[in-house]
Amino acid sequence: MRTRRDETRRRIVDAAYQRFYQGGFARVGVDAIAEAAGITKRTLYQHFDSKDALIAAVMDAQHELMLARIRAWSDGAGGNLREVVGALFGGLQQWATKPGWRGSGFTRAAIEFSDSPGHPARRAAHRHKLAVEDELRRVLHDAGLEAPAALARQLMVLIEGCQLLVLIHGRHEYIEAAAQAAAELVRARTVHAALSGTLAALRDET
Repeated sequence: MRTRRDETRRRIVDAAYQRFYQGGFARVGVDAIAEAAGITKRTLYQHFDSKDALIAAVMDAQHELMLARIRAWSDGAGGNLREVVGALFGGLQQWATKPGWRGSGFTRAAIEFSDSPGHPARRAAHRHKLAVEDELRRVLHDAGLEAPAALARQLMVLIEGCQLLVLIHGRHEYIEAAAQAAAELVRARTVHAALSGTLAALRDET
């Protein structure tokens, strides 16, 4: 059962994420966040002893939401490898067309604090991107791909790259191009697996 303190903390985190996402982690101050959450700055500091602690809490909450989003995209694809990869980029396309979309908050945080490797936002971004790659590896394995680590990393490069290019150019065609490249990678892996299976069968017969 959530307490009043839990609800206030959640409201602060939600308001902070919206302000950070819109205005930048470094630029947005605690005064703006407190105002958005409908509380005093003193109340905010009763829940978070510093802005960095608040940033860390925001990143933790968004980490879980983003992983849940990836699972929802992949789970709706029926387990077929090509459909799973298509669903991932289809979900990304749908997300990127929402009003106010500004790309991955984790990527933006890593860029903002690029000169501070030990900052909580940088550490959170590092953990998150590794977790996303691991989730992609799991999804690909469940879809029947053997040794999925290489393809999971390639998909990460495509996912990150196309988001940045959409932000730079304002054109969603980059997500479509990334989806096409991902489909080619899957096709190549499928053909390779089929050929490997055929060669193995021929060796067994001789």
